[in-house]
Amino acid sequence: MGKKLYVGSISFNATEESLRELFSSIGEVESVKVITDQDTGRSKGFGFVEMSSDEDAKKAIEQLNGKTFMERALIVNEARPQQPRERRGFGGGGGGGGRGGYGQGRGSGYGRGRR
Repeated sequence: MGKKLYVGSISFNATEESLRELFSSIGEVESVKVITDQDTGRSKGFGFVEMSSDEDAKKAIEQLNGKTFMERALIVNEARPQQPRERRGFGGGGGGGGRGGYGQGRGSGYGRGRR
């Protein structure tokens, strides 16, 4: 069992401090992170809590998974390692495909009807 927990279905009004307080009632909390939208700063409704021991993490899952907190039923389980994501830069990839430019292929604009 890992010490890092995924916490889902968090109220958008919940703060890192309110989550720390909730999980501290179970055991010692090392860190709390509520994930926010990069552009708006608004909570995405999930986060991570790191407990100081595997035993505390297990107790937190048993006692808090499904518990109502700020009018939402929390989802609490062991966090999985983050999967590597494809980096997205400016202007990369994307675009049309298809038949190409002017006059190429049957039925395209220029030269239509001439054979």
